Amino acid sequence: MMAGTLGVGVDLVRVSRVAESIENFGDRFLHRVFTPGELAYAEQAPALAAERLAARFAAKEAAIKALGLAEQGVNLRDIEVQRAPSGQCHMALHGSANAAATVAGIQQLSVSLSHEGDYAIAVVVARSKEIPNT
Repeated sequence: MMAGTLGVGVDLVRVSRVAESIENFGDRFLHRVFTPGELAYAEQAPALAAERLAARFAAKEAAIKALGLAEQGVNLRDIEVQRAPSGQCHMALHGSANAAATVAGIQQLSVSLSHEGDYAIAVVVARSKEIPNT
């Protein structure tokens, strides 16, 4: 048996656009888009905050694509990037995003983040419950 892949999402974000949103809208933007855990991680290194948040924004958008939720208007705070002590990131779903994933049979979301210069990118793979080989 192997897990079936339901969807893949990718998103590219300009770090400077996230920095501009932080500058222009401050806490209103930050608390509308990011969870307390994501903000705490970004604030650990203020010089890297916009870069870290841009990667997380890209991951949220990629997850929406992987889960096929673009038409449902999911709250971005319901999609969270969590970082393990090892440095590896994983996704946690809450609220309506978690409910939609459950209905779709999603067992796991895998995420990969990267950033270079003014760009951050994320790829998310959504996998369903195990299906038998035929």
